[in-house]
Order: sequence, then structure tokens, then C-alpha cells
Amino acid sequence: MKVMAVNAGSSSLKYKLFEMPEEKVLCAGNADRIGHEDAIFKISHDGKKEEKVLPIMDHATGVRLIIDALMEKGIVKDLSEIEVVSHRVVQGGKYFSHSVVFDEDTAKKIDSLTPLDPLHAPAHLIGYRAFRKELPDALETAVFDTAYHQSMEEEDYLFPIPLELSKMYDIRRYGAHGTSHHYLVDKAIKDYFGGKALGVRIISCHIGSGASLTAARDGKCVATSMGLTPLGGVMMGTRTGDLDPSVMDYLADCLQKSCSEIYDIFNRKSGLLGVSGISNDTRDIEAAALKGDERAILSAKLFARRIADYVGQYYVRLGGADMIVLSAGIGENSPYFRKLILEDIQEALGLDIDYGLNETVFGGKQALLSKEGSKIKVAVIPTDEELMIARDGYLIKTGGLR
Repeated sequence: MKVMAVNAGSSSLKYKLFEMPEEKVLCAGNADRIGHEDAIFKISHDGKKEEKVLPIMDHATGVRLIIDALMEKGIVKDLSEIEVVSHRVVQGGKYFSHSVVFDEDTAKKIDSLTPLDPLHAPAHLIGYRAFRKELPDALETAVFDTAYHQSMEEEDYLFPIPLELSKMYDIRRYGAHGTSHHYLVDKAIKDYFGGKALGVRIISCHIGSGASLTAARDGKCVATSMGLTPLGGVMMGTRTGDLDPSVMDYLADCLQKSCSEIYDIFNRKSGLLGVSGISNDTRDIEAAALKGDERAILSAKLFARRIADYVGQYYVRLGGADMIVLSAGIGENSPYFRKLILEDIQEALGLDIDYGLNETVFGGKQALLSKEGSKIKVAVIPTDEELMIARDGYLIKTGGLR
């Protein structure tokens, strides 16, 4: 059975076609810079990579390009071979604790959650409708980033505001990157704990331009760092992460700007970009820091410290930890930032890290960085959100997930 995993962003459309249940990748790629005359379309298959620049003015055009490429390159002989299109959806709100069939009722609920995710929700809906038009006989499914975090207790997801406001307006910690965290926890349990989840305590760190941490016990989420929206939690590429709420009111008064304008600063101009004054890309910051740039060094240390703070918090929340997992763009590919983070926590948590090995791990490698005597295992595990998306789509189609 062929299952298409789709990740529609505000200006991008990532895709990966799987043969299931073998989990064989038949092709992968993305349409990037959607809405521009110089958009980029990429496809990889049979060990070959192709890329072209062309106008892609909307997501529907991106979907059409994917469908055409599949046929032209003989990846599928007939579109009916694609039985499932499984979509990543960032925000599932209170409605979805697991993956579901993507129908008009699902679409209506996702649309109602647009205020919590104004960048992604509209793109998810456009992607859903575009694929429904091109592949009307395929089952469409929705896999939610927030679903994995629905197992949190009230003490972990509520904010200390008047309770009636939380209940009336569904204000709570929803988290994000749940599909990635779920994959990382399952993979860690399978590879390092004999596949037995009971009693295993894992702190998973999805560290990219957007970053979040999750504490998991018995394979289930106990706590996660992102909040009502992806602005909360640890410092990120352009986002503040957690901060004193009074900063909002104080800055609005100082700059004579509205809360919306300050909110935009917190979302788009803060984090690594705001502190370094250089970039939101850790590669640029690392290069500047190694040349002695003081703001770059400060931003790198602040980023690492905020992540270390959450690791410590989750160590206490879980009553200890058996493994710390580092993943996503920075976690998988930056020995420099991994070292900063691990040095901040190694003494308190009794870590013994092979920093020589750390320098060699990037580009999709999985590795156990901790030595034999380390009190907690530390591993780099490349995430695979698309595989989780495809798995859930396959399970819904075959009746294994309801």
C-alpha cells in the first residue's frame, strides 16, 4: 500500500511517499517558497535528486507538481496506487488526542483553531483540499503535533490564571512537535531499552529553529515545554520562549507599540536572532562565536542554558531520567551546540560524555554519546516525523487505529 506523508507549511509543502507496511521510501521532496515566482521544487528517488526553480503561486500548484512528477518518473503507474494521504497538522486543540480521518468535520475544527496557529492551519486546509481534488479516491488522514501531549495531567498543562478563563477559552499548554517526540521516545525504547517502555523515563529534545522538550514515562508524554502556542518554552531561532509576562506590557509602553506589535517582535525578531543580532541560523552564530563575536557567544550560551533549565526541570518531574535524546536540525547536526548544552547539565546529572565522538555525529547519524559510567544515557537520534505520519495513516486505513 502506498501512503503519502504530507507536511504543509505556510510557504512550503514537504512530501514523502512510502510503501507500507514495509516503510520503504519511494520518493521524497518539497515545494519551497510557495507564493513566489522563483519557488523551488525538489524530488529525490532511486538515489537521484532533481531540483528546479519555477513559479509556484499556491499550494494547489505544488500538489499538482508532485502528482505530475510521480507519474512522469514512473514512481506510480496509476494514481489509484496511492491509497492514503496522511497530513501533519500542527494544532489539534482539545479536539484530537489521536490521529483521525481528515474529513470536512475535521477541517472545520482545524479551521476553528486558526487563532492558535495562524501560520500553519490555513496551509493544512489548503493541502487537504488540494490532495482531495487530485486524489479523490484516497483516504486522507490528519496526524496532530499536539496529540502526543494529550496525556499530560492538569497540573502540567494548566496555566495559573483564573480557572474559569482557562475553561471558557480552552487556554492550556498544548505543546508542539508531538509527532517528532513520539517517534524519538519509541525509537529510544526500541533501540536502547529492549522495546520495553514500562518504567523508562526519557527527556526528548527536538532542537531546531523551533525547539521543544518533552518528558516521557512509559512511552507517554508527562510534560512538554511549548505552551498555548509555539512561542512558549525554550529560546528558539526567532522566538523568545518563556519570559516574564510583564515584559509585554513594559515594552509596549516604552516603544508605544500595541500588544500585537510586541507579540510579533517576540515571535519573529527575538531568540537567537534578537540576542545575536546576526542570524536565527545556528551555523551562522557558531561561525561568529568561533571568531570571538561576543553577542554570538552570548546567544549560544543563553540558548544552551534555557534548554539545560528544562532538562533539569524534567529530571525532577520524572523523578530521574534513563535517557536524554537530542534531535532535529541542531540536535542532530551541531556538535558545538550539543556540547554547550551537555556541559551545562553534566555535573548535576552525572553525565559522562564522549566529546570526541560528539564531534563526528551529524548528517543523519544515530549515536550513543554517553560512556559506560554515565548515570544517564545520552543519544543523538535523527527524527522521522514523516514516517510517523505515514504509520498512522496506514493504521487508520487498515483499522489498526481508531
